[in-house]
Amino acid sequence: MSNAVVKVNGGQAMLPTVLGQGLARIPTGGKIRAGIKVLTSKAAAHPGARAIYARGMAVGDSFAQIEQALAAALPQLKTPLVPKNVSWFTVRGQDFANPEVARQILDAHGEDRGDGVKRLYRFPVVFPSDFWQVVMPHELAAWGGSEKHYWSEYSPDGRVRYCKQHASVPFDDTGKRVIRLFGGRKTVLREQNGGLCEPESCREYQHRQCNLTGRFLFFIPGIRSISAFELHTNSFYAMNMAIQKFETISFLRGGRISGFLDSQRTPFYLTKKLMEVARIDERGRPVRVPQWIIDLEAPVDVTALIRHNEDEGAVIVQARQAAHVLDGALIPGDGVDTADQPPAGAAPAGNQRQNQPESEVGWRDIVTKGPTLEQIADKVQSYGVDLAQYDAYAAQRWGSGWRFNAFGRQHAHEELVRYRNDPKGYLDKIDCAIRGRA
Repeated sequence: MSNAVVKVNGGQAMLPTVLGQGLARIPTGGKIRAGIKVLTSKAAAHPGARAIYARGMAVGDSFAQIEQALAAALPQLKTPLVPKNVSWFTVRGQDFANPEVARQILDAHGEDRGDGVKRLYRFPVVFPSDFWQVVMPHELAAWGGSEKHYWSEYSPDGRVRYCKQHASVPFDDTGKRVIRLFGGRKTVLREQNGGLCEPESCREYQHRQCNLTGRFLFFIPGIRSISAFELHTNSFYAMNMAIQKFETISFLRGGRISGFLDSQRTPFYLTKKLMEVARIDERGRPVRVPQWIIDLEAPVDVTALIRHNEDEGAVIVQARQAAHVLDGALIPGDGVDTADQPPAGAAPAGNQRQNQPESEVGWRDIVTKGPTLEQIADKVQSYGVDLAQYDAYAAQRWGSGWRFNAFGRQHAHEELVRYRNDPKGYLDKIDCAIRGRA
């Protein structure tokens, strides 16, 4: 199975290794498919093809295996199977490293909607990363056989989309022996279009050889697996709708989409809904056709998400600021670092702790948990980022209360740690975010 790139939050600095300082990877151990494949009208007219197809479906073979069996037995059928858009997802044992997992998924979440067959129409998922680009990787790609010929890839600053391809295999000076490569085949820019990915002027895209392709990467609660599962899709509508929901949930949860959505362990759900989608026909006219589109659901109380994002530390800081005002004292500058300093003439710390009500014990730890503003500011300045610019960026990303919110400071610190090896890239990220808002 393929590997999905995930960001690792926090942790120690990565040490150089033979394979470099690459991002950690989480393996995928199975595929849930968005539709089915059926025999073409020509193949369905052949009794042998019908028998092979029925046998493969009965034993749980993947559609690739059924297609291979048809090609071996009936080579005259060039393309015996075609995709069919249906209202359910396909879960077949041969699409998983452990076929038993497919049965577990159907047993837990399958439904019989009156036709006597248990199918997967809707199932819960949790995502392993807070970045939707990681849990829903996608690209424009042109495949030939089992190999990807060309694919899109953005520049580090996200401003230019390039067209990449594998470099030619090099030979030694004699021209007879292939040079042994370390780390796999190298990639280079495609020569056409100056290496830029421009679908309107791309021959492969115009001939439908290059298409948008993506996949969701997730875990299913209750299904024991150290490997994630994947669901492929080529639907622009499905991915675009998912991005909107990812960004909404991320905004409400302080930048998080991973894990359960709330304290009630509410997950996301993947299902399908019938929609009319627009497309351009061969004559250039817009037409609308009904399609079953993958839909990402987040059945959670939005107001609870907003309230949950206000951690205890922020509430306590605000309460103490109000107490200072009532007492006629000055309000501390940032509400964190000075809120716990005793007033002049106060009793020693030990006596103060003894006289403290039981409900207040541990407040100091709650308020000061996580990185301090000074720690964050030091790291920001070490990257060469202007503090005022960073404060504007952080307020835009995590909300204006990120300074008082321990979770907000933690998110800021984790993001800084992730960019410790690429300060310039982080500066570009902040610059793009600020200019995008202006």
